[in-house]
Amino acid sequence: MAEIPESFHDLFERRTFAHVTTLMPDGGPQTTPVWVDYDEDTGEVLVNTARGRRKEKNIRHDPRVAVSMTDPDDGYRYLSVRGEAELTTEGAVEHIDALARRYMDVEEYPHHGEEDGERVLVRIAPDSVAHSG
Repeated sequence: MAEIPESFHDLFERRTFAHVTTLMPDGGPQTTPVWVDYDEDTGEVLVNTARGRRKEKNIRHDPRVAVSMTDPDDGYRYLSVRGEAELTTEGAVEHIDALARRYMDVEEYPHHGEEDGERVLVRIAPDSVAHSG
């Protein structure tokens, strides 16, 4: 597994938006802007979604993904990761609440129980890491 340099861990501590690219069943790319996180214990990039959304369906079909993010304070500093994703519901609700604290300044994700559906945690193990800045 490739490692994300420690000098880029700060991107996961701020309101950095990432773009996740998954593969449609026909092989075409599909990209979605997302909140992003990092598990320092496992070295995995984390994304949260809801069951039945396009990226979740695509990952179930083909786990290969790409994630890119740009430093919100320096558009020339970026991190790009390619790898395989695993889907789990374990810890997904707690994770979306933690992301909501960072991205929305609220204690709990405000859309629980609405049209969202069951929360799913996407764990991406980096096979390739590119960065600049």
